[in-house]
Amino acid sequence: MRIPSKNGRPIHIRTLAVHGGQKPDPATGAIAPPIVTTSSYSYGNFDTGVDRFTGEKPGYLYSRFANPTVAVFEAKMAALEGGEAAVGFASGMAAISSTLLAMLSAGDEIISVGTVYGGTEGVIRSLLPRFGVRCVQLARLDELAAAMTPQTRVVYVETPANPILGIVDLEAASRIAHAGGAVVVADNTFATPCLTRPLSLGTDIVVHSATKFISGHGDATGGIAVGTAEAMQKVRQAGMLQLGSCLSPHDASLLIRGLKTMPLRVEAASLSGQKIAEYLNGHAAVGSVFYPGLPDHPGHDIAARQMTLFGGIVSFEMTGGRHAARAFLDKLKLVTQAVSVGDTDSLACHPATTTHSAVPPELRQKSGITDGLVRLSVGIEHADDLVSDIEQALQ
Repeated sequence: MRIPSKNGRPIHIRTLAVHGGQKPDPATGAIAPPIVTTSSYSYGNFDTGVDRFTGEKPGYLYSRFANPTVAVFEAKMAALEGGEAAVGFASGMAAISSTLLAMLSAGDEIISVGTVYGGTEGVIRSLLPRFGVRCVQLARLDELAAAMTPQTRVVYVETPANPILGIVDLEAASRIAHAGGAVVVADNTFATPCLTRPLSLGTDIVVHSATKFISGHGDATGGIAVGTAEAMQKVRQAGMLQLGSCLSPHDASLLIRGLKTMPLRVEAASLSGQKIAEYLNGHAAVGSVFYPGLPDHPGHDIAARQMTLFGGIVSFEMTGGRHAARAFLDKLKLVTQAVSVGDTDSLACHPATTTHSAVPPELRQKSGITDGLVRLSVGIEHADDLVSDIEQALQ
């Protein structure tokens, strides 16, 4: 994937992942950004302190507000997603919650379209109504136009959606939302900017769990929001100054490292994911395979239009229900049972009893999260070895 640059010459995303948003440290020449662990920063004199706290002059004040190491991570993500600015958070849910609280007030309305992550489901269904925000959850995009009201301020989408990989047409969602005066927030965790760049398709804000493909190594926790400078100032005000959801500089350093190899890892996982999905499709022990790279996936045509590859997450339903899913998962040898995604190691889980266990059973069933559903996060191992492990576990 090549991304337009300021001078008009497209830059490949692999190059941007390495060089975007950072330069050698001016003080030492260090190529890797230094980890700045201070909590406070000297502003030198009284007047400079006044100017910094009023925003008249730039500069660091306190690491809950901003930190130099975190700032490099934010700049790299803004470059990769094509946004004006970004805000780093302690987790993906901190990024999502802070963004929604920054965009919504009592009396406003949020509409979510399609399946969303269980934690996000909880914020929309349980937390926001406590603050006087009306929440509407739609199964399909074709219901959005009729659901919009003068109070609709945010339309929230996740594509591909966790865990059954539903696809939302980002251009269409943005067009409908903007016609009604709402902003579109898109969770791009599963696709990453390597496969989809939602801002270029009309959305206003992109959020990620950086713990997943951005980190890529299972050793850091973080989140990110990307958008216009004005929107990100509101998000920073809510998330940092008021909620204190700041990203650790140590984790930021690991996330910066992860970003540099993200395009290589995402491509490898996507190519293997396609092979695994094709192997599972039609297997006697598997009822349905949910992968946008399969031609019979209901969102395949849209995914082919807005994604460069189809990602490293494959979900499938065992014909024997929970008993069969349990037997399959416990027989895996190379693939590890764990709930995250996007690691170098392949991981598998049972969403109904793990990631989406807090979602009411009727909502799980409505969203396609059955007792037989298994979610597989494909790592960077060779596809043949992964297929062999899956094959022996299905026997």
